[in-house]
Amino acid sequence: MREIAIIGATASGKSAKALQMAEEQDGYILSIDSLSIYREIDILSAKPLKEELERVRHFGVDEIFPNEEFNVNIFIQLYNRAKERAVESDKDLFIVGGTSFYLKTLLTGLSTIPEISEDVQGRTKELLENPQDAWKFLNSRDNLWASRVKSSDRYRLEKALHILFETGKTPSIWFEQNPPQPIISNQIEIWNIDIERQLLRDRILKRTESMLEMGLIDEVKYLLSKYGRDINPAKAIGFKETIDFLDGNISTTEELVQLISTHTAQLAKRQTTFNRTQFRDFNIKSID
Repeated sequence: MREIAIIGATASGKSAKALQMAEEQDGYILSIDSLSIYREIDILSAKPLKEELERVRHFGVDEIFPNEEFNVNIFIQLYNRAKERAVESDKDLFIVGGTSFYLKTLLTGLSTIPEISEDVQGRTKELLENPQDAWKFLNSRDNLWASRVKSSDRYRLEKALHILFETGKTPSIWFEQNPPQPIISNQIEIWNIDIERQLLRDRILKRTESMLEMGLIDEVKYLLSKYGRDINPAKAIGFKETIDFLDGNISTTEELVQLISTHTAQLAKRQTTFNRTQFRDFNIKSID
C-alpha cells in the first residue's frame, strides 16, 4: 500500500486531482479539510458530490455534526482507521485537503499526553472560564510555552494546563522529555499543486459565486437555527461573513461575495506559505 498526499491552496484543484488519481489507481481518499468533516455543511465546505463519494471511498467526510468537537487527535484516529481499511483492501491511500497542519502532524507526530484526572479537568475548566487569566497563569509558570499559545487558542491552552496540573512539570519540560514520534513511518509521496496567483483568485471568485447560487445563505440559516452560533464552523471563512450579512452588517450579496473571496485568497496565501516552509525537508513533487 502506498500513501500519497496532495497539498495546495484552497480552490487549486486538489480534490479533483485526488479523485482522478484514486480512480485510476483504485485507491481510497482521506480528507484533511476542516469543514468537510462535518455533516450538513455541504455548500460551504465544497465537499465532494454524492456521486463522487460513491465512486471512491472517502474517509474524513461527513464524520461528525457541527456541534461536536474535532481536533488533531480525532483526525489521527480517522487516519488510523483509513489506513487499516486500505491495508486490508490492498488499496493506496490518498491524503488531500487544505488543512496541511494535519498532514504535518502525521509526519512529525505528537508527544504523549498523561491521563488527565477528573480533578485536574475540573480545575482546568474553572480556570478557562476566563481564557486571558488562564493564559496569564500559564505565562507565570512557563513563559516560553505561553509565548507559543494565544489566549484564544482554548485547545492548546487546555492541553498545557492539563500537563502542568497533572504532572507538576511545565509543558516545556514535559515535551522536551516526551518528544513526538512520526505517525506515518514509511516514505510518503507528497504532490504539491502549483497554480498562478491570478488564476487562483479567479477560481476562488467563481467558486464563491457558485456557492451563493447553490444556496449558501440558506445553508447558513439552517445551521444557525439548528446549532446556534457557538460552534467551531461558525468561525470559518464564508460562515462568519454570511452571519454578518444576515445581521445586516453586509448590505448586498455582491459585497458578501467580494468579502468571502478576499478572505479566501488571504487564506490561500497563508496555506501556500505553510506548505512551502513546513514540508521543505520532504521530497515534494509539483503538479501544474
